[in-house]
Amino acid sequence: MKSSTGGNNAMEFPRFTFNPKEGIDNPALVIADDPETDQSLVPRLCQLKRLEGQSFGFHLRTHQSGQAFEIRAVEPWSPAEHSGLRDGDRVLEVNEDYAIDMDFHTVVRKIQSCGLHLFLLVLSAEEYEEAMTSEVNMRWQAEASKGDTYSRPRLCHIRRDPKQSLGMTISGLKNEYIVSTMADSTAEKAGVRTGDRLIWINGVMTSTLTQSMLSRTIKKSGDSLTVLVVDRESESCYTRRKMPILPTVAECHGLPHIAKTMDLEKGEDGYGFLLRHEKLAASRRLFHVLREVDIGSPAEAAGMEDGDLLLAVNREPVESLEHEDIVKRIRKSGNKVSLTAISKPGRDFYRELDISPLLFLEPNIRRNDSQHTVSNGTKRASVRNRGLMFPSVNNHNGEEADLDKPRPLTPQRRIIDAPL
Repeated sequence: MKSSTGGNNAMEFPRFTFNPKEGIDNPALVIADDPETDQSLVPRLCQLKRLEGQSFGFHLRTHQSGQAFEIRAVEPWSPAEHSGLRDGDRVLEVNEDYAIDMDFHTVVRKIQSCGLHLFLLVLSAEEYEEAMTSEVNMRWQAEASKGDTYSRPRLCHIRRDPKQSLGMTISGLKNEYIVSTMADSTAEKAGVRTGDRLIWINGVMTSTLTQSMLSRTIKKSGDSLTVLVVDRESESCYTRRKMPILPTVAECHGLPHIAKTMDLEKGEDGYGFLLRHEKLAASRRLFHVLREVDIGSPAEAAGMEDGDLLLAVNREPVESLEHEDIVKRIRKSGNKVSLTAISKPGRDFYRELDISPLLFLEPNIRRNDSQHTVSNGTKRASVRNRGLMFPSVNNHNGEEADLDKPRPLTPQRRIIDAPL
């Protein structure tokens, strides 16, 4: 063999050429692409919208295989049926979060805590079984349905700066408002980017606001403003999917109030707080209010403050429950219970925005005795063994519920079905 330099005994190497249009002409070099998705498999996006106090109208259960979450018992005329959800559908995503890797209780809590709007990405039972047989990667399939340029909208809380104010300008016409931010401004630090579409402001869709109405809304917002924005590429993905852009699927940036989850273990004197059913000042609604937190009690150590509003027990929402039902849930929990609460200003903040305060609750955030702050007013020392107290709504006379008496425990079965 001759070499390229003319030597008689040297090994001759093959020549490789590179064509920009065809790639590298080398059969020994293989570049692996990302696994392709099944183009014939198109997950369905179901948007469920309920009224205050209404259920979504379906059950979620774990499939007997243990590898899927299955839709069952879709109620006639319910938000579930209206959305196109069908009995037997398998859930891939809940509010744009991949659900197959989650445990059952986490998925149920996400649905319970999302407020009035719910988005489910599903496959029919037949499609799901076919995909499993073909070893289709479900995560890639779900991501492919969104498009390559997809990213979540951002719910941003902006505080006014004395010099720069909000640090952004809004231009465009109704339903086409575009945001421009100043460098290093409060708006930019809050997560708003130049070129973003302004979707929602202080709980109001901008598609319903004229320029003058938008201007008045901003002027009346006080020292802060909460906006929902999305980049133009992602907006086109939502438009293609016929999916409204809502806080339910957003990532939050700098919200001033976050609900806290407190893990309590009963001490010798109980948990050390009272639970009352009260109508607070300037409100027509009744709230479940945490009161009279004892000094040195498990409740105080967990970060509970007098006046906190109870949102969930063991991560299940309870705001709409009767007071006695909440007491039963805490009793049933035994010597340990997890309570989720928020301050009165925090609850007012989320109510004004018309979103659930549990929507952005991080499951791994906990309060401990080094993080809590003492509320206004003097804490009283524990002077008697007690659990929860709640007054009669009609005559305001205190009625005590003794949670410290031992109760017979019934064996708990693994929950495989939950009405939603």
